[in-house]
Amino acid sequence: MSRGRPELHSLLAGPIGAFLQYKRALGCKYQTEAAALYLLDRYIADRHVVALNQIDSRLIDAFLASRPRARVRSYNHLVGVTRRFFDWASIQGVLERNPVNACSRRVTGQRIPYLFSLDDAKRLLEAARGMRTRPKAPHRALVYEMVFALLYGLGLRVGEVTRLLVGDVDFQSAMLLVRDTKFYKSRLVPFGPRMGERLTRYVDERFGPCPDPEAPLFTFTKRGAIHESTISLTFHSLLPHLELDIPSGVCTPRLHDLRHAFAVGTLLRWYRSGIDPNSRLIHLATFLGHADPASTAVYLTITEELLHEADRRFRMFVPGGGQS
Repeated sequence: MSRGRPELHSLLAGPIGAFLQYKRALGCKYQTEAAALYLLDRYIADRHVVALNQIDSRLIDAFLASRPRARVRSYNHLVGVTRRFFDWASIQGVLERNPVNACSRRVTGQRIPYLFSLDDAKRLLEAARGMRTRPKAPHRALVYEMVFALLYGLGLRVGEVTRLLVGDVDFQSAMLLVRDTKFYKSRLVPFGPRMGERLTRYVDERFGPCPDPEAPLFTFTKRGAIHESTISLTFHSLLPHLELDIPSGVCTPRLHDLRHAFAVGTLLRWYRSGIDPNSRLIHLATFLGHADPASTAVYLTITEELLHEADRRFRMFVPGGGQS
């Protein structure tokens, strides 16, 4: 249970607690989902529900109605978490059946991410190099240039970058040790010669000839690593200087879009090299730290370049060039 979170009080307190332990034992952080189930617990307790047979579809519909969600995704998340809990509770014999009858709402406004090109990334790194040093942020330009290079060049999550220690960079094996990722696992991420040169130069300039391997790789002071939100704020402050041409319907770039661009760029390189992406998707999923390839597929936004390469490959294998 998270520190500072209120206790569970309803007659479902035991099952909800057991369900959260079960999900976390599987490697899921389940923080936002836990918050939704705490809301359910409080709703049931406030209505003095004392018998399990009182938890029916009308009660759950009333609970969902009591938590208005303007965004479709937010509403669907609440419904999904509630349904999954009651599915589990039914299997465990807590309830005879799942009382959730509500349907998910149709998503009509799917977010289209901005895909950073190589030129975009170069301008971002150039903008970072031009940042002025501040009294509380020495080596500011050096730190941010390296952070953005890792986010775009290796597709790391921003939280993974902030947790890196100096000793996590193995220059001899050309590997990064990424600790405690999204699913409480660690993984090795290989990097190429150019990234190796960047990292070598960064460590030399930032820490000198004898760096402490236990020191945070990205820090301004001795108090600890740079925070994720600080990196995000800096990224957004640099966006106006990049003069990006954002297509109609595409959302304003986010820091996470650098990771998205890495995944799409990898797929595009496979197509152009004659590699079957389906045979390599598990490799990309492993590199990105995903539990399964289905999670990776979310990143693979269809672009004009990808469609062109897919069409080219199709014509190579279809007699007559694919013409009907």
